[in-house]
Amino acid sequence: MTLAEIADKIRGNVAASSFTDSLKFDCGDDGVLVIADKQVSLEDQPTDCTLKLSAKNLDKLVAGKLNPMTAVVMGKLKVSGDPGVAMKLAGLLKG
Repeated sequence: MTLAEIADKIRGNVAASSFTDSLKFDCGDDGVLVIADKQVSLEDQPTDCTLKLSAKNLDKLVAGKLNPMTAVVMGKLKVSGDPGVAMKLAGLLKG
């Protein structure tokens, strides 16, 4: 799944959520997916928290096939900025 397809998949959950922080999924050469102001964008911008992972692992995370804590321990996911923001993602990602 492309980043644009992942963005489309989670857009409704983000708009309906109470999530008020900003978060970026940095997928390296594949691009970024930013959640901010109840919007999902592929435009890079500064955020409260950045999660670095591959687009493939982001797809697995959204599909519920990759546990975020396991991904951190295994080095598949790196968190920078406010880790508390990352902890609020559970309800946003389910497509």
